[in-house]
Amino acid sequence: MVDDSPEPSTLRVFVALAPPDDAKDELAHVLQPAYARYPRLRWNRIEDWHITLAFLGELPATAVPLLRSALAGRAVSQPALELGLRGGGHFDDRLLWSGIDGDLEGLHRFATDVRDLVRSCGIDFRDRPLRPHLTLARARRDDPTSVPQVAAALTGFVGRPWRTECLHLVGSNIGRGPGPIRYRDIEAWRLGAAGPGEDAPAQGRPTGT
Repeated sequence: MVDDSPEPSTLRVFVALAPPDDAKDELAHVLQPAYARYPRLRWNRIEDWHITLAFLGELPATAVPLLRSALAGRAVSQPALELGLRGGGHFDDRLLWSGIDGDLEGLHRFATDVRDLVRSCGIDFRDRPLRPHLTLARARRDDPTSVPQVAAALTGFVGRPWRTECLHLVGSNIGRGPGPIRYRDIEAWRLGAAGPGEDAPAQGRPTGT
């Protein structure tokens, strides 16, 4: 559900897609032994799994209405993408991820369009190369082995194909305290689903950087 609480003066923001619940449940089932075997990993909540298209960083809350308008219009014209979850890997032995399979060319085009739209709103951000993945867990600094071991166990995982449903504008609490990272939808829009004048937001969060 979209959070209607008052916005702070600044927000840490990104634009994302998310797998449907059954695709996430499939991967979560495969991860069950790892959840039990590696309890010290900081596992992301399944409802927070997402594919980041553009990480915008800390923005003034006044930038959000511009983003909402631009992204709503782009979502209407974007057909669903055929994607899937595949395998696993890690960044710097501390961040565990599952990879993305399927229409990667279409995904890269969509991400480029989204980033161009963000710039057209006058928002400057660090334009990192797109590396499509779901972040699953983070290791503590004194644990250099758990993440590579779980990644190796995911090598043969191939999830069922699925179609993207919504474009999500997401806020996070990174840097706002010692607790786990949490995400919430600022707004979400169904891809290609609205007719003229029907840019209504879709309900839900990226069930699931």
